[in-house]
Amino acid sequence: MNRIQFRSSYSRGITFAIIIIFMVMIAFNVMAASIISKLMGTPVARGVTPSVTSLYVLLSLIGLWNGSSASKKFDPPKVRITAGLIAGVACSILVVIFAFILYQLEVTKTDPRYYLSALSLENIRFFLLGAGPMAFVIHPVIYIISGVLGAALSVFLNSEALKTGWGNFRQNVRSALEKLRERTPIFLWKYGKFIIYLALAVVIVILPVRWGSYWNYVFGTVGLYVIAGLGLNIIVGLSGQLVLGYAAFFAIGAYAVALLNSPFPHNVMMGFWSPLLIGVLAAVVGGILLGLPLMRLRGDYLAIVTLGFGEIIRILLKSDLLTDFTGGPRGIQDIKGPSLLGKPLTSDSDYMYLIIIAVILAIFLYNRIQNSRTGRAWLAINNDEIAARANGVNTQTYKLLALCLGAAFAGLAGGIFAARNQFTGPDDHSFMVSINVLSLVIVGGMNSVPGIILGSFTLKGLPEILREVETYRLLVFGALLVVMMIMRPEGLWPSSRPNFEKTLSKKKETDDGKEGGGNV
Repeated sequence: MNRIQFRSSYSRGITFAIIIIFMVMIAFNVMAASIISKLMGTPVARGVTPSVTSLYVLLSLIGLWNGSSASKKFDPPKVRITAGLIAGVACSILVVIFAFILYQLEVTKTDPRYYLSALSLENIRFFLLGAGPMAFVIHPVIYIISGVLGAALSVFLNSEALKTGWGNFRQNVRSALEKLRERTPIFLWKYGKFIIYLALAVVIVILPVRWGSYWNYVFGTVGLYVIAGLGLNIIVGLSGQLVLGYAAFFAIGAYAVALLNSPFPHNVMMGFWSPLLIGVLAAVVGGILLGLPLMRLRGDYLAIVTLGFGEIIRILLKSDLLTDFTGGPRGIQDIKGPSLLGKPLTSDSDYMYLIIIAVILAIFLYNRIQNSRTGRAWLAINNDEIAARANGVNTQTYKLLALCLGAAFAGLAGGIFAARNQFTGPDDHSFMVSINVLSLVIVGGMNSVPGIILGSFTLKGLPEILREVETYRLLVFGALLVVMMIMRPEGLWPSSRPNFEKTLSKKKETDDGKEGGGNV
């Protein structure tokens, strides 16, 4: 191993040591160990330190990642194993120094929470594995062994034998599927998707009644963010406008339903459906008022101005001057729900059905818009606005239309949100709402309906299911976005449309070549 390879290996080990130290300083290791303990079948009560075994598993996984990451850049297996060993040693040295400092704090009974609120003496004992000074030996053993194993695992996964076996397996599966398709009756392939839709409809009808209140709340929240994500994707993904004040349109829809369908502060009580429509239209009007002076802005400038618009709306809703009109910081309570054919929809399952219908409607409208002439114009503007303008596309009109339609989706989600919770306030429409929606679009995959659904579940459903992550939501968001930008920038479930268009263009070129050859 030469000097450059050695430097790269120990630098990677130091990086992972810093990650471990940072995790301990914010008590993220306790949360991660709690999740591992839950996955191992031993749930941990909130606020209780999990077993040391789960921490062993966590540190071993980090060590495997360290060794695998350090060995990726090199080719010979011996060099890769050595790289994993060096990364493990470098990581262990820095972690042992940190563990020694923590041990001295424990011995002297010094409470570090005066400086780091999450680093309690209990957390220090947990990181020291309950072994006292023996932790100085156990930690290096974990990182060195797991580093070497991580490098060995990386060598195995990149071996020619495994690649050949995987290729043969994929070929066998493909052949089996082709034979299955040949033997399957034609009508099943022709009407199979309708059978799947019917089965999905049956599941959708049954589950809300069987789930219970908690799961209806979780998946209802996911559904509302799917609607908002589709709307923001029209603005960001299709037309290419970076909007950071999207929560303002969500707030407009929510407050329209609240003000027109609650006894306080105006006692208007118009019902649910009319205020919901008014909220959607009000959000569209807000999009027009915001968009008209901003259509010449692009990129960071547009993002900053829309961010300011979102904060202005939130501050106005929270202002004491508007308390008599909007309820001020207290918000609006006792918002009445919808009724259908004279029957009030009050149960959790009723709202879940309403959200499901709204999600289906939003997906239908989104697909129709995306595949229309307008959607093509948006994609042209997104790819190259100057070229789109040169080809006759009225870019300002189409960008304003995208902003209005995206605002309408947000107003719809906001109105249902306020009625379901029977309350809405300024804190429900903070800047983090905009970041949440933008994050789920990026993580799930722009211009991909399944990706937006998956992103909504990942960023809104999982934190509700795994309550331990709630404290570290911002940290998880940031880390997830960084990882996605590096490893999968197109998203968890990217849109297949560009690849399909490339396939069509290649097929057309091949056909043209054949025709040209025939003419010759």
